[in-house]
Amino acid sequence: MTYCLAATVDQGLLFASDSRTNAGVDQISTFSKMHRFLGDGQRIFVLLSAGNLATTQAVVTRLNRDIEKDAEHSLAAVEHLSEAAEYVGGISREEQGKHSGKGEDGFNPDASFILGGEISGRPPSIFQIYPEGNFIRASAHTPFLQIGESKYGKPILDRIITADMALEDAARCAIVSMDSTMRSNVTVGPPIEVMIYHAGTQEPGRHIVLGEDDDYLRTLRVAWQESLRNAFNELPKLPRLPASVRLVDGQS
Repeated sequence: MTYCLAATVDQGLLFASDSRTNAGVDQISTFSKMHRFLGDGQRIFVLLSAGNLATTQAVVTRLNRDIEKDAEHSLAAVEHLSEAAEYVGGISREEQGKHSGKGEDGFNPDASFILGGEISGRPPSIFQIYPEGNFIRASAHTPFLQIGESKYGKPILDRIITADMALEDAARCAIVSMDSTMRSNVTVGPPIEVMIYHAGTQEPGRHIVLGEDDDYLRTLRVAWQESLRNAFNELPKLPRLPASVRLVDGQS
C-alpha cells in the first residue's frame, strides 16, 4: 500500500510520500514514490506515485527519457501544468494497456499520480491523475490531494490545511498525517519523504527524508499523541442521562 499527499498554499507547494511497497506479507520492499524533474530555474515538476510499481516505474522512465531526448512532447516542452497532467495521464494509460488482462488472476496494472510544479510566469498547482488518465486540480476549497491509503490521514488535513498557512506548518501537518496513517496501516511505512517548494523559484526545493528512528519524527509523534490525549481530557463531560431512556421503537 502507499500513501502520498500534496498541498498548495500561498507560499508554494508541499509534497509527502511513504516508501513502502507491499505485494504480500512476504514481499514488502522500500521504493521512493517521489520523483523530481527539471528544477532548472524555468520549471519544476514533482510526481508522487501509487499503485502498480512496474507501471509507475515505467511512467517515470518514459518521462525522464522524453526530457533527455528533447522530445516534442515532454515535461520540458509543455506550456501549461494542465498539459503536463494530460501528458502524464496518457503515458500512464499506455503503460497500463500493455499489461491489461495479462498475468495471474488479480493482477492489476493501475497506477495513480499526483503531479505538481510550476512553470515560469504561471502559478504553481497540483493535480491528481487517475488510472484512466483523467485528472483534477486542487482548489481553494480543497487545497490538498491524496492517493493510496488516504482515509487515516485525511481528518487532520481537513482540519488544519489552509491556503494562508506557512509552508513549514503544512509540512508538519503532512508528517503527522503520514504518521497517523502508518500507525493504522502497517503497509504504509518509512522512510517518509517531504519536499517543500517555495513558489516563484522553479528550483529544487527542500527535500527531507525521515526514517523510522529519526529523532524529529519520534518527537513529533510523541507530542501529537500527548496533545490529542490532553485535548480529549478537556472535552465536556457527558450530561447526566435520564432514568428512563426511550428506544427508537417507542418502548422504554
